[in-house]
Amino acid sequence: MVVKAHAFDVGDYVVYPKHGVGRVIELQEQEIAGMKLELYVLRFEKERMTLRVPTNKVEAIGMRKLSSDKTLREALDTLKGKPKVKRTMWSRRAQEYEAKINSGDLVSIAEVTRDLFRADDQPEQSYSERQIFEAASSRLARELAAMEKTDEPAALKKILAILNEHAPKYYAEQATA
Repeated sequence: MVVKAHAFDVGDYVVYPKHGVGRVIELQEQEIAGMKLELYVLRFEKERMTLRVPTNKVEAIGMRKLSSDKTLREALDTLKGKPKVKRTMWSRRAQEYEAKINSGDLVSIAEVTRDLFRADDQPEQSYSERQIFEAASSRLARELAAMEKTDEPAALKKILAILNEHAPKYYAEQATA
């Protein structure tokens, strides 16, 4: 039997596109339907969820290591940019936002966070806008926290500080337009 190197080790933080940041807590071998399968056992603390992922399905699923520092900088720079407000129906935009969040791509998640951010002095968001904003900002904060070895509330505070610093100049533009 050929023993191949694993992409992830026990203790590694990984990003599972549909669930965000989890930690590899175990490498298991199980027999399922007469076949021996090697599985990564992932733990997602926030959701209190454990997930088993066959090692041979990692690429197809899009599971990856935490983003590089370059990608993180790009995502944080994205937060500083001008929010893109599309004039399409909310249901279509909501689907696009969900797809970006579930892609697991840090920069796309940052775009959703930026586009749905509302400062305290801005008009109120709808419930569904707020839900999607919270899902995106939480996903971004969890990866930032894992990369900077901090916790999610501290990472979220950093993200909101960037948004609060840069968003007002774009709202001022809208008011004068």
